[in-house]
Amino acid sequence: MKRLFFSLTIALLFSGWWNLPIVTAEPYLLTVQQLKAGLEKSSQSKQKGFVLIDVRSPDEHMSGFIPGTDFNIDFREMQGRHRELNAKLDQHIVVYCQSGHRSNIAAETLMGLGYQNVYNVEGSMNAWTEAGYSIEHPK
Repeated sequence: MKRLFFSLTIALLFSGWWNLPIVTAEPYLLTVQQLKAGLEKSSQSKQKGFVLIDVRSPDEHMSGFIPGTDFNIDFREMQGRHRELNAKLDQHIVVYCQSGHRSNIAAETLMGLGYQNVYNVEGSMNAWTEAGYSIEHPK
């Protein structure tokens, strides 16, 4: 009897019968044009409806950043510093870096922490400057 049960279990495992689809959440993608439009909707940065985070290093941030940026948190520090955002899990969060790779990692980290509406800016700073949009420098 034990052999029959074991054989059935193995057969079911290899047949794929137990294989249910796994739903994994991924960050939303946002173009620089969509980001710019979102930033222009509000005259005050704090009322824009989302948190904008530069996930590059502090040195990169000092060289210039997207106007309306709320935080500079290195992508490697996101897990330990995400509470600084004071964001609710359903709040909209937009992240960018230089090319989009590090911000994708940061976005996935935030989603893994339970944040539900996380957006990665496609092309990030490279796309922003290529589009001819202005950047700010620290004061």
